[in-house]
Amino acid sequence: MAIPVNILIVDDHPFIIEAYKNAIKGYNSKGEYEFSITQAKDCKTGYEAITEAPASFGIAFFDLSMPTYEEKGIFSGEDLAQLIKKEMPDCKIILLTMHTELLKINTLIKNINPNGLVIKNDLTFDELLLAFDKILKEENYYSQTVVKLVSQIQYDNIEIDAFDKQILFHLSKGTKTKDIPQYVPLSLSAVEKRKLNLKEILDIKGGSDIDLIREAKNKGMI
Repeated sequence: MAIPVNILIVDDHPFIIEAYKNAIKGYNSKGEYEFSITQAKDCKTGYEAITEAPASFGIAFFDLSMPTYEEKGIFSGEDLAQLIKKEMPDCKIILLTMHTELLKINTLIKNINPNGLVIKNDLTFDELLLAFDKILKEENYYSQTVVKLVSQIQYDNIEIDAFDKQILFHLSKGTKTKDIPQYVPLSLSAVEKRKLNLKEILDIKGGSDIDLIREAKNKGMI
């Protein structure tokens, strides 16, 4: 009897979604599994797919960079991964990203601890099949670039929390510091202190908000 597996795929590139679906179909050539696939194209539809799902997902694929859903505080695939961990703790999570910054990979592993983490430049049909096979066999899978970066993580100790990420996000969208408390549950003085701390962390004391955002992007913090 085929094993039922509910799968969620969230990516804003339709051809990537089709690649995932083709790989899943190819993997199941012997009919060992009965895959049910739900797809979403951005943070909003991803949020709805998770919160309105009639049954738990067994595996979820998330692209990191997608159109946001600010009303629910969902700014990336990372936030969706956090949500599904809370709503469906047994779901196996596979993250796909273009980011190759050490800090970003470090943050993803610490905050999400995904079952799979794949750099999109590493992605081939065979790579996706291998990742999918390992996840189904209760193993973790990191693509080649991730493995190389993980070996360097011990040298990088920069950490930021969810509020720091939201502050950086709104600054990157052109929001003025004085207006950020409208979007982030912090006082103006708390926002300003966090900005100063971020500039110290990134070694740009006295730098402008533009300098802060540029360096945060370079480090993969946003």
